[in-house]
Amino acid sequence: MVLQHRISLLFLIFSCPIVLTDSCNNRCLANIIIAKKMKSAPQANNCTVNVNITSMQYETLSFDTKNMQMSSRVKVNMKWNDHELGWNDTTSNVTAVMLPVDKIWTPELVLDNAIDVTVKPYTNDVQVTRNGTVDYAMILFIAVSCNDINLFSYPFVKGECSVAINGWNQSYCELNLTHPNSITNVGGIQGEWETVNVTVVQDETYKNRRYLSVSLSVSPFSAVVTLILPSILIMLADLVTFALPVQGGERNNLKVTLVLSFTMFLLILNDHLASGGRCSPILHYHFCFCLVNLVLSMVMSIVLTRLTLDERFLLCKCSKNLKPSPRTASLRQDEDAGVIAITKSSDLPSEVASLQKIVNFLENIDQKEQVENRNVAFVDCLDKICFCFFLFIDIIYIIIVVIVTRTDLCKEKKTVFWDTEDDYFSFYSVGYPEYFINDTENY
Repeated sequence: MVLQHRISLLFLIFSCPIVLTDSCNNRCLANIIIAKKMKSAPQANNCTVNVNITSMQYETLSFDTKNMQMSSRVKVNMKWNDHELGWNDTTSNVTAVMLPVDKIWTPELVLDNAIDVTVKPYTNDVQVTRNGTVDYAMILFIAVSCNDINLFSYPFVKGECSVAINGWNQSYCELNLTHPNSITNVGGIQGEWETVNVTVVQDETYKNRRYLSVSLSVSPFSAVVTLILPSILIMLADLVTFALPVQGGERNNLKVTLVLSFTMFLLILNDHLASGGRCSPILHYHFCFCLVNLVLSMVMSIVLTRLTLDERFLLCKCSKNLKPSPRTASLRQDEDAGVIAITKSSDLPSEVASLQKIVNFLENIDQKEQVENRNVAFVDCLDKICFCFFLFIDIIYIIIVVIVTRTDLCKEKKTVFWDTEDDYFSFYSVGYPEYFINDTENY
């Protein structure tokens, strides 16, 4: 029995390598690697993990012009080497295996200027090759602030928005990323904003920092049709209203309608563009000028209409002059009665007196007509002066706008979004490693 047991044991020992090499397929090998529980980062002697980003695919999802925030989707394909995940020929002959993404360590990227980040694996599996090279892909949904874009000349705007994707660097351990030379841009136009190009830029101040520079431009068609063109047409309509007669209320009604219509477009502008900031869009100043111009034109039209009734400006005096006194009304009634009584009177002196009253009555009417004609002529002269004044102001304003838009009067300051504390530790840990070791021991 003992001899038979020894023979069986020897048979199992010599047949084990054959079983391993023949029966350990991809799934078997994957289970062996999963059993190692390698969920910590590869620990090299210098405490540095090198991750190579093989390719990046960028897509702009949306751009909020009012809040100056950009939402984007970035697909990152990366590779790194973990020797403890590899195997030799004695274990298995397979070249690569698929492992669940949550069973091994995967790098966490740092986005310094992100407002909101959502990270999802592209697939639930990663590929591990024989030498321990891990091939992994993730998708980043990123929301960043783009306050560096100058909206002063909106809608004729071109600018760059930064998306900082890096590793981490604390004390003397770091995750070092190697960015690709080119980025694939997917989906160029989102709303009125167009993604022109995406490049990897090395920061001039911090040499170990890189970021994606997204070049953006605005398609001006929508803003021109919905904002600029209506404001120009309303201003032209306001000038055309000077062709209407001052008498009556047709001109005043039209000017009030123009002011109310322009207020509606002003609300649309405030909902679409941000009103604060150092370089506020010139459209805000344009709409402010147009609104003041329209209100002044409406007020002048009301004043001119009032002057057609009385040439004096004081409303209290005008109201007193327009309302006849009781004595004047009685005299007019006596004159009218005298005019009517002339047909009934046969006395010569009374006829002469009646004729004199008629002459006086006609002279008063003639004087009133002369005063009214003089007021109308004076108002027409003022109306022409007002038209020339507003036309001159509009021409000067157009010249100023052309000059301002062609000169770079406002420049945005570049925002520094790096975490300088990491670079501080990195610098001193390299220069004075013993100091950090002693300092950590003290704590």
